[in-house]
Amino acid sequence: MKKNLTNRIAGFATLALAVLPALALTTAAHAETSVRIADLNMASASGQAAFNQRVDHAAQSFCADRKVMTDRAACESGVRAEVAQKLSVLAQQGRVQMASRN
Repeated sequence: MKKNLTNRIAGFATLALAVLPALALTTAAHAETSVRIADLNMASASGQAAFNQRVDHAAQSFCADRKVMTDRAACESGVRAEVAQKLSVLAQQGRVQMASRN
């Protein structure tokens, strides 16, 4: 019984170690996706339109490996949400000026 349990734990540990590098490879491939804003005037409608196009392109690029349409849509939505959150933090820090919605 003890030997069987030890074998199971060793097998699980080996499987876990085999999966981790594969996860790191997928993360590394996506690590290069970014949205540049330094050249945009985020206080203008045209700057925000260009920003939205860049976010769409980045989301599509980042999620391109998703084959199931619902998975891809969820991935792209997640990318957009993350970018929006990061942009909000930059705005709160005064590092980017956004157009008012009046």
